[in-house]
Amino acid sequence: MHRVAKLHAVGDLRIEEAPAPGPPPEGWSTVAVTSVGLCGSDLHWYAEGGTGEVSIGDPVVPGHEFAGVALDGPYAGRRVAVDPAIPCGRCEPCREGHGNLCLDMRFAGHESLDGGLQERLVWPDELLFPLPDGLSDDAGALLEPLGVAIHAVHHAHVRLGHDVLVVGAGPIGVLVAAVARRAGAARVFVSEPLEHRRATALRHGADAAWPPDVAEQALKEETAGRGVDVVVEMAGGDDAIATAVACARPGARVALGGIPSTPLSAFPAAPARRKGLTFSMVRRMHETYPRAIRLATTGIDLDTLVSDRFPLERSAEAFEHAVRRTGDKTVVTVSGS
Repeated sequence: MHRVAKLHAVGDLRIEEAPAPGPPPEGWSTVAVTSVGLCGSDLHWYAEGGTGEVSIGDPVVPGHEFAGVALDGPYAGRRVAVDPAIPCGRCEPCREGHGNLCLDMRFAGHESLDGGLQERLVWPDELLFPLPDGLSDDAGALLEPLGVAIHAVHHAHVRLGHDVLVVGAGPIGVLVAAVARRAGAARVFVSEPLEHRRATALRHGADAAWPPDVAEQALKEETAGRGVDVVVEMAGGDDAIATAVACARPGARVALGGIPSTPLSAFPAAPARRKGLTFSMVRRMHETYPRAIRLATTGIDLDTLVSDRFPLERSAEAFEHAVRRTGDKTVVTVSGS
């Protein structure tokens, strides 16, 4: 038996004893989980019962940002980061090289596939990535949000010399700002309502960070009325999309990566049309772990994003704390090893 944190309904996360995983099938390894980051989508599931059109069905173990120690398989005895997405490899998007758009994706902590908030699990070898000695277990877990940030900046087409606005400075938004800077952005600005998260964005390389109600005017002053070349939205609300449209220059590209609470989103169509904006939807990430490891070992400090840690037995408290958004990244420490 081993311990798991299982989500049964809104606000109902229980620590339970469950059968430990048996011997892994061919091509899979047993992983003793060490660190799990709580993502904004996890908080949607905990506080609202789902994300948009997807809702809780059977009880599930949440957690898709996680690292651990491989107990067997090709990486036995080594610390590993875990890619939480298992594409089918057979559908048309998979065959075309877009596994993140898989039509039959299995994703940790989603529907019938339990995630990282448990002491041990089995996972495909090809989705395990050995951690360099210089990266902590927490940093290994945060390679997942860093991978999403890398994917978002790629889809946003950030180019050398661009002015970039990031809307929303949760952990992924902060990492988008850091990655955009590494991608060659001349200036990176942030719109974020929470003061402590604006401060975090500044520490991670943003040139300026403003509350949403002053962002548009402040950005006009910074860019002499031109607006930014690229906007990456990571907040999920209609007001965030409206900020993106208002701050984009004519011909700009807007990448939408925030997860909304409702199935429908709306945006100011008239100014977006007049500006000829291009919208791009960011779907998870794709083949980013090697790049994320390189960035995390050459200047992007993931550990400084972690503001709060809780042991597995206090997972419900960790979720309640994270929902209040009084910090940056909340991590659950699991003693699976």
